[in-house]
Amino acid sequence: MATRLGLGLPQMRQYSIGEDVPEVARAAEEIGYESLWVFERALFPEPATQGLYGIEGLPWPDQYRAVADPLVTLTLAAAATERAELGSSVLVAPLHMPFQLAKALATLDAASGGRVVAGFGTGWSLDEYAASGVRPFEERGKVLDEIIEVCRAVWGADPVAHDGPLTRIASAVVGPKPARPIPILLAAGNARAWRRLVDHADGWLPVGMGAGQIAKQWRRLRDLAEERGRTEPIRTVLRVNAAWQAKPYEGAGRGPFQGSADQIVADLAEHAEVGLDEILVDLQGTPRDAAQLKDVAAEVFEKARAAGV
Repeated sequence: MATRLGLGLPQMRQYSIGEDVPEVARAAEEIGYESLWVFERALFPEPATQGLYGIEGLPWPDQYRAVADPLVTLTLAAAATERAELGSSVLVAPLHMPFQLAKALATLDAASGGRVVAGFGTGWSLDEYAASGVRPFEERGKVLDEIIEVCRAVWGADPVAHDGPLTRIASAVVGPKPARPIPILLAAGNARAWRRLVDHADGWLPVGMGAGQIAKQWRRLRDLAEERGRTEPIRTVLRVNAAWQAKPYEGAGRGPFQGSADQIVADLAEHAEVGLDEILVDLQGTPRDAAQLKDVAAEVFEKARAAGV
């Protein structure tokens, strides 16, 4: 069976959000993409306290100077589509107050007919936490734990009740409710995060870093699930940050998902063999505008299906 394919929506500075998000979302659904995805970058520090991903000396991409809000972007896409799932990979959850985030996601799911996938992560940017974090960076794991608890409560049956460090709901009716239970997927990459995923979440959001590394992590995560007695399947959506270019990459040391559509598809095929449920292809970084993004997305999709992905 072919791997499900999703597409990253245009959020970066070269796009006109109000026009391009609905246009690309409609086109992606028509092409055959089964899901549409957003990511979160709250700000562009200048100068930066740390490098990209917390790696010293690694510069932030210029496109990150203006990244559209993920929930607004998904709302625009929801209004323009009918079938595609609407996911986040990822929302930096501890930058949001738990109750308001749960309520917004429930409303979006109700409005879209049950298409939301809540992908959460803890992030890495100290500057973003200084501007928007509900608690200090060092407490991000605890905040994520409570966000998951609050979401489950708010999305569940009334009366809703929760008593935690950040959110206290004595007893209340909270609506609208999601059209169905919203799946929570986590971007987990270490033992503590994997335990949280296995015990409290529905799925995993790895990032494409080479098929061998992904396969190794997937085996370790399944082993942990077995050790902890989990019987429910773990949904998997691999994020691929693709750097497309019109001509094939001919230099030494080409990284995964860099180069022409054919080269990107070859890497997709290798990663698909790992056996994950879905691959999210984010192509938005290099196209000059929405028209080119749609063309590249169509080419990648068609060639991926021809290659058996």
